[in-house]
Amino acid sequence: MKVLGKRVLVVGLARSGIGAARLLAQRGALVTVNDSKSREALGEALQPLEGLKLTWALGRPAAEVLDGQELLVISPGIPDKAPFVVEAKNRGIPVIGELELGWALCPGETVAVTGTNGKTTTVSLLGMIFAEAGRGGATVGNIGYPFSEEALTATADETQVCECSSFQMETIERFRPRAAALLNITEDHLNRHGTMAEYTRLKMRMFENQTAQDYAIFNADDPALEGLEKQVRARVLFFSRKREVEAGACVSGGRVVFRLDGAEMDICAPEEIFIPGPHNLENALAAVCAAAAMGVEPDLIGRCLREFRGVEHRIEWTREKDGVIWYNDSKGTNVDSTIRAVQTMTRPTVIILGGSDKHADFTPLAEAMLASGMIREAVLIGVTADQIERTLREKGFNSIHREASMADAVKRCEKLSGEGWNVLLSPACASFDMFTDYEQRGRIFKELVQAL
Repeated sequence: MKVLGKRVLVVGLARSGIGAARLLAQRGALVTVNDSKSREALGEALQPLEGLKLTWALGRPAAEVLDGQELLVISPGIPDKAPFVVEAKNRGIPVIGELELGWALCPGETVAVTGTNGKTTTVSLLGMIFAEAGRGGATVGNIGYPFSEEALTATADETQVCECSSFQMETIERFRPRAAALLNITEDHLNRHGTMAEYTRLKMRMFENQTAQDYAIFNADDPALEGLEKQVRARVLFFSRKREVEAGACVSGGRVVFRLDGAEMDICAPEEIFIPGPHNLENALAAVCAAAAMGVEPDLIGRCLREFRGVEHRIEWTREKDGVIWYNDSKGTNVDSTIRAVQTMTRPTVIILGGSDKHADFTPLAEAMLASGMIREAVLIGVTADQIERTLREKGFNSIHREASMADAVKRCEKLSGEGWNVLLSPACASFDMFTDYEQRGRIFKELVQAL
């Protein structure tokens, strides 16, 4: 992508927009930065842009700044159907997202991961594997570190591991990872995408520019993915914790193995994988596929699976107090993610549920809570508390408590739990009704738990 001397408008000055502006300025573009917030409201967030040669258009609608622009770069939070985006396209101005920009201007190879759940864990594990193999660049994308920031300093011998969201896939053009894994698809983000068919189409865009020299990796255990491999041109690998596969990763003879072109590599025993739960075995198998396909040695992959300790906010051990173990799963922002956390609990558990509304159906969660036998009490917070309570009671789960804040919820959980119990924050909802993001929600939860 050539940006030298090109007039480029960057809209949205959160982390990805800041990264895009910095990269474009470094590469000699004529950059205009825009956000609906004023300079005062954005405050210290603008500090990384100080001293750069930019045109500022803050506190104004983006539509007012389109004149004369040759490229529009938008942040993932901006839908591709936003009126000013549609207007730009109608004027013939190309529109891309920050991820596309960062990838296009970054040397080296890319491994990508998408799916409704497990992305961050799998990407973090792969980041560790490639770093240990001496090929580490960074974990980028939806994980919170913009691809554009990495492109500022990346070298051609590094492998970037990219977490891809459906939002980011709306605005790719040539994005082509050497290996790409689709972990699963369950109901999520329908408030933006409308239908599961559209949500699935966007997830599949990750593979659309791959060729027969690349690898497309699918979860053979997820019925929602059945047949999707027929849509790709890349070499297909499967991973499965339930059955053996001919090409890909699976459990065979009590060992995790990787198979390709008739050869089999031994990785480790499943019980040696440090991160717990069947969903994390799936994440590990996906990582095995991507790393082994990219030529990482099996002994190194196995060692990383034994040593990797997981990621913050994902069934994260927080504290043990008076025999009660507290877990922070604030990244459980949808029903399926929380179901996976519920299935990991092996002791009586109090769960904190609720947050902002993503138009989800909580019936599967209620059924999973009852089926587990471990979820004994539920503390509800946030906008969705009414909906969750109705669903739980309809299914016969009645040990329900309502609280107005996270602080009150933590106090209630302390009273409800006892020695030999768990407390699990796994809201099954987004955080935006009470917090800026799931990370802030998780940090506040941990601070409250440490203060008990």
